[in-house]
Amino acid sequence: MPLSPVELRHKLHQKPELMFNEFETTKLLEENLSKLNGLKIHKPLETGLVAEYKVNDGPYLLFRADIDALPIKEETGSEFASVNDCMHACGHDVHTSILYGFTEYVTKSKIDKNILFLFQPGEEAGGGAEKVINSGILDNFNITNAFALHVTDEYDKGTIASTSGVLFASAFEIDIDILGKSAHVAFPENGIHSFDALRLFLDEADKALKEQKERVIFGYGKIISGTARNIIPAYSRAECTIRTLSKNRSREFYDRLLEILDDVKKRTGADYKVTEGTLYSEVIVNDELFKRLSKVLSQKHKFIDCGYKMTGEDFGFFSTLYPSMMFWLGTSEGEHYGLHTPKFLPSDGIIEIGINIFKDILQEVK
Repeated sequence: MPLSPVELRHKLHQKPELMFNEFETTKLLEENLSKLNGLKIHKPLETGLVAEYKVNDGPYLLFRADIDALPIKEETGSEFASVNDCMHACGHDVHTSILYGFTEYVTKSKIDKNILFLFQPGEEAGGGAEKVINSGILDNFNITNAFALHVTDEYDKGTIASTSGVLFASAFEIDIDILGKSAHVAFPENGIHSFDALRLFLDEADKALKEQKERVIFGYGKIISGTARNIIPAYSRAECTIRTLSKNRSREFYDRLLEILDDVKKRTGADYKVTEGTLYSEVIVNDELFKRLSKVLSQKHKFIDCGYKMTGEDFGFFSTLYPSMMFWLGTSEGEHYGLHTPKFLPSDGIIEIGINIFKDILQEVK
């Protein structure tokens, strides 16, 4: 017998795996999905999989869940808490269990619609969605619509929140290395202070933000510099992210940052190196789908038009290819820890709610 969705969630949560290292996660999914009738398993990448359900010659619907975890030490005290130093602090264990339970429902009910169930690796800054697309696996199918959800304790348990148009921002990860020259602090004229150059850059970047006419976030959550208290640091590094409402705007602001770095180099003598990470597309909710599904879903669930969020999500790669619908699924039962925190732990009851929402969507779309 295959595991129940809740049993699967507990196993996934206990042994979370980081992006593109979800080997045991993939193995567990394949073992249990293979026990369901009517599925063909495709493995376009080393981790993750696509379960194909085909019953006729018509087009396909795509439902997606992400399977990777984060390098966070869990502090929930749960009976099924992580046994390693990683954690499903973004709820991907819940997403996966919901999609798995939905797959189980479709196969047992013998639904007369073709569906692809994508269990995607590497969402957390890895751009796994883009890698799945680039593998060519989806080119083999006529996909009419794509769907996904994301849990959050920002909203009460069972609440659906989405919007028409941009739901989640474009996210662009960049690392900036400032290269100075080491010297003793007693002889600053012999060195080039890399951290002073980095501070100057960040100050100028803040000024550039204030000049923007549209919403732009430039975040720098991790900064590294220095080796000793009495040595001018020759090297400083800032790990940064750009968030805007479109991929093109992210590129435009990135180009502005390069201009600032050139200016800082001229003023300080410190060189720089920029390493580009994944550039996520904004997540776009199709207007027609939103109008139709919000009306249907609001009949059974609390539905909120939440407007756009500056959250990044690589489902945007799918939403630029297919008319799509993504939504928040609230999990809060009074707690508000937030995503990517060591105490984020939705209850198991949210899994059935998520499955039922996918069922409601499936009844409405062709």
